[in-house]
Amino acid sequence: MYAIIETGGKQYRVQEGDTLYVEKLPAGAGETVEVNKVLAVVKEGELKVGNPLVEGARVLVKVIRHGRGKKIIVFKYKAKKNYRRKQGHRQSFTQVTVEKIEA
Repeated sequence: MYAIIETGGKQYRVQEGDTLYVEKLPAGAGETVEVNKVLAVVKEGELKVGNPLVEGARVLVKVIRHGRGKKIIVFKYKAKKNYRRKQGHRQSFTQVTVEKIEA
């Protein structure tokens, strides 16, 4: 059994027990979060696709930790115009484990 969920503007294919990194969620470590945006569910070989969401389906995820990714460098440059801008960025994330898929 697996589901396709949406959180943080991105879509993920999840199964029970999966660990994944999603955009930062407003919950503390150890808390359980309910994801209601379930786009599709496959249960015993039967596919249920929502329009746009599957009615009554939800996925429970447990927050493991919050963190920040590796630093990336954003460098803007225009040739022959003496224009250079250097900026760094670290994206925040939340590591979660899928506890239960209800459909």
